[in-house]
Amino acid sequence: MAGLQQTNSEMILLSWVRQSTRNYPQVNVTNFTTSWSDGLAFNALLHSHRPDLFDWNTVVSQSPVQRLDHAFNIARQHLGIEKLLDPEDVATACPDKKSILMYVTSLFQVLPQQVTMEAIREVEMLPRHSRVTREEHIEVHQQHFSQEVSFTFLLSPCYSKVVVSLPT
Repeated sequence: MAGLQQTNSEMILLSWVRQSTRNYPQVNVTNFTTSWSDGLAFNALLHSHRPDLFDWNTVVSQSPVQRLDHAFNIARQHLGIEKLLDPEDVATACPDKKSILMYVTSLFQVLPQQVTMEAIREVEMLPRHSRVTREEHIEVHQQHFSQEVSFTFLLSPCYSKVVVSLPT
């Protein structure tokens, strides 16, 4: 039950983010990892609710680390959200999902929270793999001991490994 609640919470949060950033063509948030690493999503989310705080065009021209630092500083100074993330930790190929979720939830708590059913339906229609990453590559490796097959899911470039024992 907790997993279902978490999934629903993530879906609502993702719907809110997508709805809030809809008017920013450079931003396409499909997950809570790689969609955030360039800093545009954080800034678009802030700018969509508080356009008075900064010039969007200035932010777009910055580097990912500069954009992330900008967003975290704006959120701290104007919304009272502590700088929970380091830009260098987010501007990676695979930022930590739980950290991103925690920070976006903090933004959700202080910014307007209206989520339309249309936005929720849009998230429900995203291909499953898009909720994790934009590209998905699967490598399958067969290990020769004890009939185990090891699947490594390279989720561009986030990956996880699952080992399945086959009946002998």
